[in-house]
Amino acid sequence: MASAPLSSAEPLADALGAQVTMRDEQIKKLRRELLLKQFELDTVLGVAHDMTARDHTVDELYHMLRLTLQGQRNVVQLLLFAREDHGFKVRVALGCDLAEAEKLALTPHLLAGGVTNPQAVEDLHLGEAWDRYELVIPVLRQKQVVAYVFVGGLRDNDVRQQLIPFLGSLANTLIGAVENRRLQAQRVADAAVRKEIEIAQEVQAMLFPRSLPNDAHLAIERSYVPHTEIGGDYYDVVEIDADRLLLCVADVSGKGVPASLLMSNFQAGLRTLLRQGVELATIVPELNHLLFRNSGGEKFITAFLGIYDRRTRRLQYVNAGHNDPLLLLDDGAVHALKHGTVMLGIMEELPLLRVGETEIPAHSLLLLYTDGLTEVFDAHNNEFGEEGVLAVLQRNRYLPLPKLHQELLRSINAFSAHDAQFADDVTILSCRFK
Repeated sequence: MASAPLSSAEPLADALGAQVTMRDEQIKKLRRELLLKQFELDTVLGVAHDMTARDHTVDELYHMLRLTLQGQRNVVQLLLFAREDHGFKVRVALGCDLAEAEKLALTPHLLAGGVTNPQAVEDLHLGEAWDRYELVIPVLRQKQVVAYVFVGGLRDNDVRQQLIPFLGSLANTLIGAVENRRLQAQRVADAAVRKEIEIAQEVQAMLFPRSLPNDAHLAIERSYVPHTEIGGDYYDVVEIDADRLLLCVADVSGKGVPASLLMSNFQAGLRTLLRQGVELATIVPELNHLLFRNSGGEKFITAFLGIYDRRTRRLQYVNAGHNDPLLLLDDGAVHALKHGTVMLGIMEELPLLRVGETEIPAHSLLLLYTDGLTEVFDAHNNEFGEEGVLAVLQRNRYLPLPKLHQELLRSINAFSAHDAQFADDVTILSCRFK
């Protein structure tokens, strides 16, 4: 009778033993998964630390990711496409050469960021060249796809499910580091540009005269409205001696720091030649030679240079491809000062040069300006032009010069279809002869 309970307990013991064994296996599996997750977390954190520890270049960051992935046994085939300025570009390739990977083309759907969740590559119908890849993992930042990771050679579904968050985290870490590096580089570049602009603005401010003549013979006024932070216009008034003074307005091709530097050379050359006492017939060819030597014919300057003699009331001038200054006489007659030559700096030798000369009667008004004053367009694409300038002058010529300038600027503001956003710098230099 005692042997029966022993025999009936054996299946129960076996069942309990099987449960213990199964539980042990589950614990071991969970422990392995935990260790794997810990390893993956350590890997991601380590990569993040290495990428931010010092200022790596973008190429170095991608190389670090490649080295990290090479140590992962489950990663056999991998491509990382990152979004850059002109679309997606292959930046990391495992299992094939980068040059070979660059021949693979993403579909318009992928280029548009249409895949936002992990997906089987075969469902995308990319073609035979993509057969080695099984899974695409998109990387999103601010709900926008910034990269794709294509993976191949996966052994089973468990490996696939483990790799998706791991590779996604690694790629996210990388893309974040790349974006930060580019932002940092952009900030450095922007700071350098701002410093260049500050220097150029200081240089440009030094070019302009600090005070203008207002005596018994004449009164001069100027207005300067730059289109950008560093304009390409230049004006100057230089007292040569007790009787003579130079009036100059110029416009350099281009904008920014290069234009400012070229204009600085122009002013330095002009003032040096004036101190040497040479005439306009010599000054202009010398300035042309200076500009051509410095820019190789790639940039040019239009300029008007006039030397007025208070004693004789005569103005000698050269118009080098510039807008014609307007001389308004007291009787209402208007003369455009056209004589001169071509713009300066486009050829080594000027093909022709004619120095103009005119007498300035009492109560005359001379207006020098750059093309920013005339090249203003209304909603029907009509140009303000020289006719618009002349109409304003004839209506307001006896206003004080500062108010005359205000009226000119107000008129082009009212005429413009772009709410005073002119296409060029505006420079006005006026002279009223007493």
